[in-house]
Amino acid sequence: MEGGWPAGGGFLLYLTVSLLLPGKGDTFTINCSGFDQHGVDPAAFQSVFDRKAFRPVVNNSIPTRVNISFTLSAILEVNAQLQLLTSFLWMNLMWDNAFISWNPEECVSIDQLTVSAENLWLPDVFIVESMDVDGAPPGLTAIVSSEGRMKYDRPVRVTSICNLDIFYFPFDQQNCTFTFSSFLHTVDSILLGMDKEVWEITDTSRNLIQTQGEWELLGINKATPKMWVGSNLYDQIMFYVAIRRRPSLYIINLLVPSGFLVAIDALSFYLPAESENRAPFKITLLLGYNVFLLMMNDLLPATGTPLISVYFALCLSLMVISLLETIFITHLLHMATTQPPPMPWWLHSLLLNCTSPWKCCSAAPGKGNKGLGLTHLHGVKEPVELVGKMPGPREAELNGCPGSPRTHQEDETQKQHLVNLWVQFSHMMDTLLFRLYLLFMATFIITVIVLWNT
Repeated sequence: MEGGWPAGGGFLLYLTVSLLLPGKGDTFTINCSGFDQHGVDPAAFQSVFDRKAFRPVVNNSIPTRVNISFTLSAILEVNAQLQLLTSFLWMNLMWDNAFISWNPEECVSIDQLTVSAENLWLPDVFIVESMDVDGAPPGLTAIVSSEGRMKYDRPVRVTSICNLDIFYFPFDQQNCTFTFSSFLHTVDSILLGMDKEVWEITDTSRNLIQTQGEWELLGINKATPKMWVGSNLYDQIMFYVAIRRRPSLYIINLLVPSGFLVAIDALSFYLPAESENRAPFKITLLLGYNVFLLMMNDLLPATGTPLISVYFALCLSLMVISLLETIFITHLLHMATTQPPPMPWWLHSLLLNCTSPWKCCSAAPGKGNKGLGLTHLHGVKEPVELVGKMPGPREAELNGCPGSPRTHQEDETQKQHLVNLWVQFSHMMDTLLFRLYLLFMATFIITVIVLWNT
């Protein structure tokens, strides 16, 4: 054949594929007779397939530029115990193959073909943080244009290392990285570039995963550092992926039931201190809270100490303190109704200051009251002596005739007054603990609102 169409009368088309190797140019012609609607004869590219082991460049000193983009289509798992992120990516690679070119006008306007990827040279671009072997399915294809532009897309499941911080669980935000680099080729052979802008990658990925799983994509940023390994310099593109957990599941299943139990325990202070039903009620709540924690343990992180675990520990501590306070008050009131013990002077002073802080004790400190100025209480001549100790039989004989109506009435008055003091003390303890509950619940609600909104 020499200039023109081959003999034989058939309408034959020819495809010219230029194979340019370092220091050598090789051109061969492929019969295009079957290109129309019936595909392409695989033998047409056999010479290209035979050279797939070589980097497709005209001059070996010129590096191949590989443009990279990806789409984050799913976040499958975030393992805080192993510090691993499992995600599903669509990787997109584009580069020029100088071994391939043809004229579409001579091949019935065919300007691109689909070729099996295993028959072509592929750049060895991988994710540095990946802990698994390449999980891409077999039998993938690449799109080859008439100018030799290669486009290779592949899905891959990536299990990568990520420094996970779960202190703010379930309101935590994680920042992971995907670093794309060549495994064998230095900057002298392969340079990495971007196929899409970062905002395009972010928008496409966010649209795909916005309704999937418990994680949402916040944003993606990039950096282009170089990596030295010994005397070799490798090109890299590092993508910073920020994700945030959707806390609704944990708020409904963990925080709301816990808050209800603590609120009910706080409302139990409205039961009378001398009631016999308060202690069993609090014991029931405490047992129920422990059962709740055991059932919901699977939802909590297996490692670390997140803020929610501190909250649960504080709730449990408050309920235990509340139960101990109830037992102490019950025992104290039982003693006060049978044989009331004398109230120490410092406790009596504290009780007066807490219940009547606006009253000013004008009496000057003296030797008889040990430095404590107190006003006289109704029915009691010497309040300090009443608070410090109970009058005994010997004192009753000195003060009056034993068994007289006046002495008996004074004893009953003093006893009733001590009972009232101890009851007032129990109410003061209930009030202080109840206010501690209110402060704790208010702090909890404000913290949840702030973390949720930020």
